[in-house]
Amino acid sequence: MNQQGARRGQEDDWWRQLYGDADGEGAEGGRAGGGRAGGGRAARGPARDTGPSTAPDSLDDRVNSALRAVGPVGPAAEERRAVAEAEPPAPAPPPAPAPPQDPAEPEGAAAVPTPRDATREPPPRAADFLGDRPPAYAPEPVALPAADPAALDELVPDTVLDGAEYGSLTLRAASVRGDAARYRGEPRRDALLTARFGTGRDTLILVALATGGPGTEGAHCAARDACAWIGGAVGRSSTRLAEDIRTGHRGALKSGLQRLTDRSYGKLRGRAAERGAAPEEYTAALRCLLLPADPECRTRVFFGVGEGGIFRLRDGAWQDLEPAGGECVTAGAVRGPEAVDDPADAYRRTLDLGLPARQPLPDAASADRGARPEPFLFGAAAARPGDTLLLCSAGFAEPLNEEPAFAARLADRWPGPGAPGLLGFLADTQLRVQGHAKDRTAVGVWES
Repeated sequence: MNQQGARRGQEDDWWRQLYGDADGEGAEGGRAGGGRAGGGRAARGPARDTGPSTAPDSLDDRVNSALRAVGPVGPAAEERRAVAEAEPPAPAPPPAPAPPQDPAEPEGAAAVPTPRDATREPPPRAADFLGDRPPAYAPEPVALPAADPAALDELVPDTVLDGAEYGSLTLRAASVRGDAARYRGEPRRDALLTARFGTGRDTLILVALATGGPGTEGAHCAARDACAWIGGAVGRSSTRLAEDIRTGHRGALKSGLQRLTDRSYGKLRGRAAERGAAPEEYTAALRCLLLPADPECRTRVFFGVGEGGIFRLRDGAWQDLEPAGGECVTAGAVRGPEAVDDPADAYRRTLDLGLPARQPLPDAASADRGARPEPFLFGAAAARPGDTLLLCSAGFAEPLNEEPAFAARLADRWPGPGAPGLLGFLADTQLRVQGHAKDRTAVGVWES
């Protein structure tokens, strides 16, 4: 107890020396100081009261401010502070370069704001045209065809685009609704089918296009049915057809393809009866190309019924290969260096492949033969590198025959043997000419 009491007394004496007043504690402090004066230290006088402070903050506020400045205290804080002091300071980022100034502009001139869409790509240009003024119809689709909720599968798109490359040939195909149909909200009456059958040497490519009759309800359906049915018939006989083309058996080819075509038109008559339409109304013009994928076989076979065109671009000039008996175009209208005066002679020269003819299969009489509205057309040609073969509907064949500028523009854009891209071919197909606003379907075959 005495030790605790002595320690308590020493603490009280220390506080009295620090905060003592003038009466007893100051004297006691003076005595304590006098006892130490002999040691050479000056005696300390009594502490004086300085009075209330005039500062706006208190002592506690200043202590808290100091603690916030130095951060938290503890082992973790000391470790973070040591790491921070050891790391070199991060280099300051370089100043941003000043924008270049136009030397023609004086200094201090006001900056012209950049338009919001100045960096965007320019919009695609409208379809090109020939002549001193564009056609009356708009160059882009305007109205959609009316739709039947119960027959949505009969809707056809405005544009179809396709392409392929096999062996020495490159294929481009496009079908576009005409300007008149786009404006009136009518469906595209042209139909297009591209199909590959078989494998290896027997690979056979079929391209079929058809055009329904004008002013006939469901004409676009008739064109689509014609393409589908001839495609199915060719696909089921593709191996035999590929062999006949490769071996040059012209008679067998013509007989067999004519029989397949007659059967397809017989089905069209039956579909017309199902729809309650007249057989002569629910029909379509049909044009087809058979292209062997075998690079050693360059024979190209054409067949069909009705209006359209078949042309060849060779050495920069167009040649009309329409077989004799065609009613849509005149042979030799677009002439080239090898054009002849007699269309029949040109037809015979095209068909003559210099190979023996196989005995054609017997062509039995059939009711389907009478279903064909016009004579059957058939032709075969031996392609050579640099040729471009063009199969097209009447909407494309007419300006090619009637407008020299149209034929010249396409000849300039389609030089062989390199084929244009899909979008380039589509743009060429849409080259507009005053007075030609029908649907257009074109199939180009580039030989390399």
